[in-house]
Amino acid sequence: SVIRRAEDSDNWPITWADDDSLYTAYGDGTGFELKVPEKLSLGFARIDGFPSEFKSTNIRSATGERKGNGPRGLKASGLLMVDGVLYMLVRNAGNSQLAWSADHAKTWTWSDWKFTTSFGCPAFLNFGKNYEGARDEFVYIYSPDAESAYVPADRIVLARVRKDRLKERGAYEFFAGKKSASEPTWMSDSRRRAAVFEHPGHCFRPTVSYNRGLRRYLLCQAGTTRDVHAGFGIFDAPEPWGPWTTVTYSPQWDIDPGETASLPTKWISADGLTLSLVFSGGDALNVRHARVKTSSDR
Repeated sequence: SVIRRAEDSDNWPITWADDDSLYTAYGDGTGFELKVPEKLSLGFARIDGFPSEFKSTNIRSATGERKGNGPRGLKASGLLMVDGVLYMLVRNAGNSQLAWSADHAKTWTWSDWKFTTSFGCPAFLNFGKNYEGARDEFVYIYSPDAESAYVPADRIVLARVRKDRLKERGAYEFFAGKKSASEPTWMSDSRRRAAVFEHPGHCFRPTVSYNRGLRRYLLCQAGTTRDVHAGFGIFDAPEPWGPWTTVTYSPQWDIDPGETASLPTKWISADGLTLSLVFSGGDALNVRHARVKTSSDR
């Protein structure tokens, strides 16, 4: 079964905040009931409760909201709360831009710099509540290796930055391959970036969440078109840079998966075996439950 809310809106990057709520952003729509009066390309909302029965509230922001349809409007591609500050990666900004809020999405400050090489649709790696359980002091950012969010790429690339230096463009490093099977190389020059995941012609608006119970990183890859033929996949790895194996993949899902999908860490059970997928099929926020089968179940 699928729970469907906020029909007419899509995108839905999502993060678990310090107040135990989930914060999300929607695009090209009017959000949840009671809907906002004008269609937004970038709007915000809070979600409380658990996937089977959650409450949602739109958040108005004069400094964060944007208008414009499709590629003409700024849209959130990634959200992350770290130490009480909500960070947002925004696409369609030539190529992408960072913003942050210290009051739970009501007021936003925008960076005076942008990613101008690749990183056309970046998304944060999400850990637990308010970034609890992170593997180290870094924040990790994935993107298709493309200038635009509307062009499927052949590979996904990865950047990292210390969590206390997110606002500084010069502090970012880019994955440049591995010294050994388990030791990554990082370079400050984005032109030295290397693939962290490859799926030719199918790398499109990915998201990554850490499953603490299984100690695995889960990458969601929704389709590149708006129908059931778009395909859907989840891939897993022991480290943020791989190696990746396939959890599930179908070139034709049973319903429209939309163009983005993610696994909110708040909605992953303690043992890691019960998940709730948020996806944008049919231009709505959809929630679909899943149960993980491990090798010991077979």
